[in-house]
Amino acid sequence: MAALTSNIRRAPLATLQQFVRKPQERTQMCELCAAPIGLAHHHLLELDKRCLACACDPCAILFNGNSRQRYRQVPRDVIRLQHFAMDDQEWDSLLIPINLAFFVHSSVAGRVVAQYPSPGGAMESSLDLEYWNAIADRNPELKKFEPDVEALLVNRISGRPQYYRAPIDQCFRLVGLIRKHWRGLSGGTEVWEEIDRFFQQLDEFSRRQCA
Repeated sequence: MAALTSNIRRAPLATLQQFVRKPQERTQMCELCAAPIGLAHHHLLELDKRCLACACDPCAILFNGNSRQRYRQVPRDVIRLQHFAMDDQEWDSLLIPINLAFFVHSSVAGRVVAQYPSPGGAMESSLDLEYWNAIADRNPELKKFEPDVEALLVNRISGRPQYYRAPIDQCFRLVGLIRKHWRGLSGGTEVWEEIDRFFQQLDEFSRRQCA
């Protein structure tokens, strides 16, 4: 009898737990067809709005190409550019106000766009294409980047500069981390720890792909 009573008391709790779990299980949905997707899913970039959409495999395949469409599939590879050439004078010529930025060729704007993270989100910086073209001439791998969805991600915050061929969703993720964790005028300890962790993860992704 005691066991039966205990089961009856646990039943409402078990039912409640099912309802608590179900919304979490349903949060990941394809934004094009509403099919359920896992945590490791594709991203599509909506070109005109420069925003990301989560997508299932069949929907992502529809936009896996360089043709002019509303969406473009974001690649997943992260490549550390060990031999990228950019000296301090060249970096200063780009007039980026902080030592963290990403550069992507926008097919909508018809040029390379420079953006950097801030507590308020991604900020766009005016880019002197004469200086940028000189950097691109020294680093011909930049011409292999996919427009809109692959960026040169630069980290010159401390120590040796880091350069990555990175998917644009990773750049947006960095922007989101900084916006979420920034505190006060200097950002606070937490945000700098998050930035360090982000680039450690990029290095791990890059090494895993090269293995």
